[in-house]
Amino acid sequence: MMKKEKKWYDYMWVVSAAYFTLGFFNIVFAWLGLICMIIPLLVAIIGGNKAWCNKYCGRGQLFMLLGNTLGLTTRKQAPRWISSVWFRNAFLVWFMFFFIEMVMLTVAVARGTDSLHETLHLLWTFDVPWHWAYPVSVEPWVAQFAFGLYGIMLTSLIVGVFLTIVFRPRTWCTFCPMGNMTQMICKVKNKKK
Repeated sequence: MMKKEKKWYDYMWVVSAAYFTLGFFNIVFAWLGLICMIIPLLVAIIGGNKAWCNKYCGRGQLFMLLGNTLGLTTRKQAPRWISSVWFRNAFLVWFMFFFIEMVMLTVAVARGTDSLHETLHLLWTFDVPWHWAYPVSVEPWVAQFAFGLYGIMLTSLIVGVFLTIVFRPRTWCTFCPMGNMTQMICKVKNKKK
C-alpha cells in the first residue's frame, strides 16, 4: 500500500503546538489566536465551505496525531447528544458568553476601572496564576486580552485532548464553536445560491 504524500497543510498541527508553547512563555503571543478564529470564518464566507475545519485546522490535526498516531484514544463512539444541534448551539452560546466576558474585562482594564489579572480562567471555573508568561511590558489591556484568549484556547485544547482520549480523535470538532459558526455561515451562503 502506497503512503499518501503529505501536503503542507498536513503539518498545521505544528502551528497549533507552537501557539500553545509560545503563549506559555510569553502571553502576548496569545493574540495570534485571533487568526485561528478569523480565518475559518473567512474561509466559510468566501468559499462557502468548511475547508478550514476539514483540511487546515491545526487543532483537529493535533487531536488526530494524539489519537491515531500516538494511540492515545479508546476509539469509542461519543454519546449522540455531543453532536446534536441543541448541544452545539448551547455550547456556542456558552463560549460566546465567556468571550464577551473576556472582552468586557479587557475594556475595564483599558479604562482603569479594573486591574490586570495575570491569571488564566481554565475550564470555565479555575483562575490559574500565569504571571511568569508576562515578561514584556505592554499596555495592561493588551496583556489582559491575551490572558483571556489564551485561557479560552487552552481550555478548549484540554477539553479536546480529554475527549480524544476518552472517545475518538476530533470529538471536540463535533461541537467546536468555530466549526459551528462556519457551518451556520455555509448554510446561509449555500441557501442563497
